[in-house]
Amino acid sequence: MKKFLIIFFAGFHLSVFAQQVNQISDPVEWINPLMGTDSKPSLSNGNTYPAIAVPWGMNFWTPQTGPMGSGWQYQYAADKIRDFKQTHQPSPWMNDYGQFAIMPVTGHLKFTQDERASWFSHKAEISKPYYYSVYLADHDVTTEITPTERAAQFRFTFPKNDSSFVVIDALDKGSYIKIIPKENKVIGYTKRYASGKLQNFKNYFVLIFDKPFTVAKAWHGKTLAQDSLEITADHAGAVIGFKTQKGEKVGLKVASSFISFDQAELNLKRELADDSFDQTKAKAKAVWNKTLNHIQVEGGTVDQMRTFYSCFYRALFFPNKLYELDANNKIVHWSPYNGKIMPGYMFAGTGFWDTFRALYPFLNLVYPSISKEMQQGLISDYKEGGWLPEWSSPGYSNVMVGNNSASVVAEAYLKGLRGYDINTLYEALLHGANGEGPEGTGRTGVKYYNALGYVPYDVKINENAARTLEYAYDDFAISQLGKALGRPKAETDLYAKRSMNYKNLFDKETNMMRGKNQDGKFQSPFNPFKWGDAFTEGNSWHYTWSVFHDINGLMNLMGGKKRFAAKLDSVFTLPPIFDDSYYGGVIHEIREMQIADMGQYAHGNQPIQHMIYLYDYADQPWKTQYWVRETMNKLYKATPDGYCGDEDNGQTSAWYLFSAMGFYPVTPASDQYALGAPLFKKITLNLENGKKVLINAASNSAENKYINTMTVNGKPYDKNWLSHSALMQGETINFNMSAQPNKNRGIKQEDEPFSVSLK
Repeated sequence: MKKFLIIFFAGFHLSVFAQQVNQISDPVEWINPLMGTDSKPSLSNGNTYPAIAVPWGMNFWTPQTGPMGSGWQYQYAADKIRDFKQTHQPSPWMNDYGQFAIMPVTGHLKFTQDERASWFSHKAEISKPYYYSVYLADHDVTTEITPTERAAQFRFTFPKNDSSFVVIDALDKGSYIKIIPKENKVIGYTKRYASGKLQNFKNYFVLIFDKPFTVAKAWHGKTLAQDSLEITADHAGAVIGFKTQKGEKVGLKVASSFISFDQAELNLKRELADDSFDQTKAKAKAVWNKTLNHIQVEGGTVDQMRTFYSCFYRALFFPNKLYELDANNKIVHWSPYNGKIMPGYMFAGTGFWDTFRALYPFLNLVYPSISKEMQQGLISDYKEGGWLPEWSSPGYSNVMVGNNSASVVAEAYLKGLRGYDINTLYEALLHGANGEGPEGTGRTGVKYYNALGYVPYDVKINENAARTLEYAYDDFAISQLGKALGRPKAETDLYAKRSMNYKNLFDKETNMMRGKNQDGKFQSPFNPFKWGDAFTEGNSWHYTWSVFHDINGLMNLMGGKKRFAAKLDSVFTLPPIFDDSYYGGVIHEIREMQIADMGQYAHGNQPIQHMIYLYDYADQPWKTQYWVRETMNKLYKATPDGYCGDEDNGQTSAWYLFSAMGFYPVTPASDQYALGAPLFKKITLNLENGKKVLINAASNSAENKYINTMTVNGKPYDKNWLSHSALMQGETINFNMSAQPNKNRGIKQEDEPFSVSLK
């Protein structure tokens, strides 16, 4: 009998977790905003925070567990919440700007961050994209939040108390607060930011309560002001209070602006109007479902559905809007480049080194309308700052290498976006490709690169090989855009020639990319396991594959397809050894590779994320299919430890989204996607142009991970790539999946995806 029960319950357990989910009508409810929040500086499982926001909103809100100024503003392992913060933070490493905080307290008037903090439990926490609720045990208060693009509503449920308070903290680094009791209003601004040198920077905020104040006090530092409701200080704040009954709900409407108090008021009135908390919540949920319904997935397990939509959520935030609508409904923004109020679009909060790879291709495919706004924002960046950003938060930030704005600009136009000044953007690309700008803009080491065809190892320019490889791809992107715009042949030929500069760093002795000295000799000694130094947050095993535009050319350098495929295999079969001497210690990216049990494959960081798809070029597409599924299954889950490294502004999530659909943009500035294999039985892309892409894989399962045969629009299809322009016309793609690889499919020369040397 016991044996029977064990077998029964084991079978029941498997059936529950293998349960297939068919079409869903409420995709936002499948999202876990806590995915990736169990992170710390030494080990990232995502380095995310639960963003209470709408897609690409100007402002996000989050519960704050960390101290003010910490990039790790919410950590799943924490047990106290200090406050609820308006945030614009793209990454803990970049930190925040324009933040201020709100916190309910009861009993004694406590307003400093440590005193007002309260114990909480995830058991009494509800986290959704459009709604957040948590019980603050020390204060016996439940806080609820629901967002719009530039505003939000709070609802506090207080106990019976003569001393119920709400603390407003405008933070240090210069702030202002004013309490206006007759209007149940508090206004203020914060000047706090972490990155760059910003002119005239203020985030103005307006808060309106639905209950009159019985207590109103301003404060600065750790001192309550005795005779003023208005304070300008390094660190200013306010406390307002009232008598409450048990279970009484106090409402708060809040909005902000980077332009003025009047604009903050306008944002509040326009976005919240007379809506109740529940009405704003319903509208935010509807926005999420409408946005998510551009991709509908069916026939996955519960875990796969949750993971897909949780990754989807992360791909819809950055870069976020920095623009506002003035009283005449004109699009305006405060400029992080000149400190003035300017017309036009502006976005911020992304690093192109991460996001050119998959996040921008995802937006260009699924949301070209928002991508077009982002291109218009780049025009504003260039006109106001003189350069395109490579990392913006909110202005120029010198943190990563490359000139990958070239890919972001070129890809959008090459994939069909129109209706903006592409010629000005092309001018910006030429400017960036031939100069060194402030804060990492342009190309560091450009005089060497243009003269020698590489950035030398021995001229005191860090991560020189990584720069060279990325500049070569960026030159390819410029040459492709130039051709599309009908630019002079001499000009486009120059950038096409420079796109071959990757060959200058290929060492035939090791069959790997290697730093090279100014005299033309490779740097020595060479350790392919050494992180950093000539490379960026990776080693030669990661960066050798960074020839996005000419994999066939790289393959030929390695001695052909068999040697190339064997080198790919080695990435997974090698032990996860490393040399951390450049950093003087183990950085978190190294540790994440080491513990993943995938050899030298470091999916937690961006440089190698496309590498799995390179078997498509070497007549072994079934290995791509195997490793894509293995990576999705092993390294992603909708749990607090659900990523395998920094999520990075949607990039690592976009990898999952593309891979789940069955293809990936190895060469973003081309018309092709390299083929993988879909994760679900059915995926429907509802494109903005009204067309549909249907991806059917009825026989898909955990075992059936390989493509046996496939058809596109009813015709047999053996190629290892899909065309973007064809997808945009609507396609029906049918995959016949099997448990064994079909080693006769996708092995002809014409089946190989795009490489510029094959044109």
